[in-house]
Amino acid sequence: MPDTIRAADALARRLYAAGCRTAFGMPGGEVLTVIDALEAAGIRFILAKHENAAGFMAEGVHHRDGAPAILVGTIGPGTLNGVNTVANALQDQVPLIVLSGCMDADEAQRYTHQVVDQQAVFRPITKASFMLNAGAAHMIADKAVAIATEGRMGPVHIDVPISVAEGQVPAAPPPARVVASAAAPAGADLATARGWLEAAARPVMIVGVDALNQQAETAVTEFAEDHNIPVITTYKAKGILREDHALSLGGAGLSPRADTHLVPFVQSADLILCVGYDPIEMRPGWRDIWNPETQNVIDITAVPNHHYMHQSTLNFVTDCAATLHALSDGLDVRDTWEAGEIYQLKQSLAASFPGDEDWGPAAIIVTCRKVLPRETLASADSGAHRILLSQMWECYAPRDLMQSSALCTMGCAVPMAIGAKLASPDRPVVSFSGDAGFLMVAGELATAAELDLAPIFVVFVDASLALIEKKQRERQLVNHGVDFAQHNFAAMGVAFGGAGVTVRSRAELTEALETAQTADTFTVIAAVIERGAYDGRI
Repeated sequence: MPDTIRAADALARRLYAAGCRTAFGMPGGEVLTVIDALEAAGIRFILAKHENAAGFMAEGVHHRDGAPAILVGTIGPGTLNGVNTVANALQDQVPLIVLSGCMDADEAQRYTHQVVDQQAVFRPITKASFMLNAGAAHMIADKAVAIATEGRMGPVHIDVPISVAEGQVPAAPPPARVVASAAAPAGADLATARGWLEAAARPVMIVGVDALNQQAETAVTEFAEDHNIPVITTYKAKGILREDHALSLGGAGLSPRADTHLVPFVQSADLILCVGYDPIEMRPGWRDIWNPETQNVIDITAVPNHHYMHQSTLNFVTDCAATLHALSDGLDVRDTWEAGEIYQLKQSLAASFPGDEDWGPAAIIVTCRKVLPRETLASADSGAHRILLSQMWECYAPRDLMQSSALCTMGCAVPMAIGAKLASPDRPVVSFSGDAGFLMVAGELATAAELDLAPIFVVFVDASLALIEKKQRERQLVNHGVDFAQHNFAAMGVAFGGAGVTVRSRAELTEALETAQTADTFTVIAAVIERGAYDGRI
């Protein structure tokens, strides 16, 4: 074994040790050594058609294997193409490692072609930004993984100068760093919280992405069942309690229609447990919906509350699962919501999102959920369809529905589905896109074909930016900039090497889904709906 390796190899080996097995991006001369090092370490580099989509493919893999996601971009325009997906990773708490090629420092002082201060661009939208240097290559690699994955997860950027990537460093890394153990609260505040829990007659849990990232699903389920506490989740945390459970109230975040039921219920509670709840996913209608002076509110979070979307009566900056165990241990179970309020709320929510229409967005969602297997992985793009889908699509395990829930970026569903299918080839995978979002990333169908992947891409076709057009009408503004031509999306699927079908009824959709599940390649299903089909539904 050699005594020295390239600095790029030190970086790649640390990422492999963290569980990374794939990286996504587009190469340029400045990152060829990085890509070579990744491949040598056992990390497959996958060529995408755009860096922004590459980042979402990487996120799709992360949701399946739990390892940090990797995005590779070359100097200047390549790396800057990924800005949106990096900002999304910060808000949606995705541990994305961004590797960018850059000029050597001395060369950048006299050579201006494509030279951009990439660290200045990425510092505001990452947890940290490093410039790799040979002397600290092992340390920087380890710091990047630690910062990305500990506390609140998020992206870390590493600029890799050309000559540094080739520079020789000791092959042996420094001693491994010890990761902090999960901590639970103790003392007077814990005793107070336990007293509130023991006395609560109308408790409710609101569970968010911190709990998801801390893998607290078992603790959440056991706690809810032990104390008969209904659970509301953010959209990103859907499935942390399976949504066919009697105590699941489903997801919340962007639907005013759902809020008319969920907000009054929360306001009637005598104990509100916010478990890893980051309100960055919520619309303004969730701001200060409870009063911590008249209701007992316990916040369990990975970081202190600096958002001011709500306040609490007690705040534990601790591990979610450990804290739930500390709250619950030894307490007796008592009856809660004795007037049947949980069941009544579930019935009201179901009635507010009926799936019995002959054809339309709700019919598409209901049909897909009925036909596709229970273990199907789904992704949703931003738009009116995502709001409806997030309320109606039942999830039975964490991360079974992937979406951009904090930044709400368009164009994420198709690449997330590609990444998920690559990481879990034996699971059915479906993406749900509006036609505008699909057009942004249609070129990635070629990536799916090149990887021999067979996800199903469902497109809601109404030839408009449906959610924005709806808001425009509601404000009685003139129709501008929201409508476009109705394109042949099925033909796009065929053109890129897959299958394509256009459907206009439940029967046609059912047949298309059944055929797609046994196809050897991907299928684009263009589901044509009327304009204004979301009116009165979200």
